[in-house]
Amino acid sequence: MMCRLYDVTRDGYNSWRRRGTSVRELEDEALYDVILHHFKESGGVYGSPKITERMRSQGYRIAKKRVARIMQENGLIARRAQIYRKMPGLCHFIRSVPNRELDTLAAEPNKVWVGDITYIKVGGEWHYVAVVLDKYSRRVISWGMAERRTAELTWRVMHQALRIRKPAAGLIFHTDRGIEYRAFYFSERLAKRGVIQSMNRPRRMNDNAHMESFFANFKAERIHGREEFKTKDELWAVMSEYVNFYNHRRIHSSIGYITPEQYECKLA
Repeated sequence: MMCRLYDVTRDGYNSWRRRGTSVRELEDEALYDVILHHFKESGGVYGSPKITERMRSQGYRIAKKRVARIMQENGLIARRAQIYRKMPGLCHFIRSVPNRELDTLAAEPNKVWVGDITYIKVGGEWHYVAVVLDKYSRRVISWGMAERRTAELTWRVMHQALRIRKPAAGLIFHTDRGIEYRAFYFSERLAKRGVIQSMNRPRRMNDNAHMESFFANFKAERIHGREEFKTKDELWAVMSEYVNFYNHRRIHSSIGYITPEQYECKLA
């Protein structure tokens, strides 16, 4: 009955059964175990390109298409980030601050930093997370959180980054055009430390793509699909774990499939 249903001869079916499992299929089974290990180790966020690079670094000679096929056949689907456009506003207040980041090559650490704020619900209320990231290595330098979106929060995080890295004068710090970054409280303190401020051009959200990408990845890999945080301590713990993972274990395609820590060590 099954042979008639699938239009296969009995001889052909019996011949297929006698052949058994092919060498290619046995290889795929062994490769699947390795792929599954890297997939689970990443927390389910690595797709076929990054898993392929991890396997090649271990000596496997394998094509990305084969990894993708094995993942697809076994239902391994990486969580993907989506970039959301922010609501426009306040642009007309700060047109005097140009985008200096576009004209500066981040050829080494501490030449161009980028920053941004995102919001996450905790116990039914919004909490705000601010981050400073080195554009050269994609490494998170500092971060902080508060119940209000203020210049005090952004300066506290920036001040921490300056104490950690101690950059030379002339560092460019690029952000979006939010009020918490253009406030005198924030901008005057940057100027006193020799930091040059840079902001997105009006209606150009991609000007701060590195930070947009970081927050999109964080939410896709740690926030989406879970229940709302009950306390700020829960959010703090998840953010701390993710920053450690992001800096020390998460490989990045834009820097050659290595971690930000490894990328900075290569320069040293």
